[in-house]
Amino acid sequence: MNVVDSSAWLSYFASDKNSMVFAEPIEDLPALLVPSITITEVFKNVLRQRGEEAALIVTAHMKQGKVIPLDSELAMDAAKFGVLHKLPLADSIIFATSQKHSAVLWTQDSDFKGLPNVRYLARKKT
Repeated sequence: MNVVDSSAWLSYFASDKNSMVFAEPIEDLPALLVPSITITEVFKNVLRQRGEEAALIVTAHMKQGKVIPLDSELAMDAAKFGVLHKLPLADSIIFATSQKHSAVLWTQDSDFKGLPNVRYLARKKT
């Protein structure tokens, strides 16, 4: 199973230098888990930069994977991971989702660097 962080989704949609690496987990739809918070982050980012139509298109693609809602159990797990690993709120939810489902977390966000089951790629200059 794979979880793709918001930074990796944005890389993929922008077709930047890391996008081909992130294409692997994103295009493997049967194994793709999508934390609902990533939809929030990606929608907001694309809405701000390219408008609502573009934001709806990219999030429709995201919803082809299995969307994982934030329930109370996952929220408490996220809080624990946030404290343990000093993660921001959204990152702690994304990490907790990947841990709960024994998934690989794909990212270019350095907050996740060195955490278990994380596939971290440094951002490449365009």
